Amino acid sequence: MTGASRIKEHMEVIGADGVHVGTVDRVESHRIKLTRQDSGEGSHKGHHHYVSLGLVADVEGDKVRLAANGDVAVTMEEER
Repeated sequence: MTGASRIKEHMEVIGADGVHVGTVDRVESHRIKLTRQDSGEGSHKGHHHYVSLGLVADVEGDKVRLAANGDVAVTMEEER
């Protein structure tokens, strides 16, 4: 079982396909808050995005590996 306590600031979040999804800002409740630098372009630029902790498959060294491919995880992000 992967505990949220193992996920630390500045870890890289990658999809199951190895694609960079973002960088951890911090863990909030049941989700990972990504840094603004990984917010994308257009209307998403400058906004924080979130990835559900339910998508985390493993924490390996300084990387958080997701159970979903990077492009799928990005569509599941929540913006606040």
